[in-house]
Amino acid sequence: MRFRHYKGGIYELVCEAKLEADPAVTMIVYRGADGTIWTRPASVFFETVEHDGIQVARFTAIN
Repeated sequence: MRFRHYKGGIYELVCEAKLEADPAVTMIVYRGADGTIWTRPASVFFETVEHDGIQVARFTAIN
């Protein structure tokens, strides 16, 4: 599944993983167009952020 970051980048969701130090935390593993692998807690990946004075999704699913 691919996602667009609110700043414009396109990322591919690779998988969900559990954080070793705290298995209650689900991490999202995702890949940028340049192949760089990133991780964020799911709560941060799917949160809304303020951008240009409005609330927007940090990442939005795209087809």
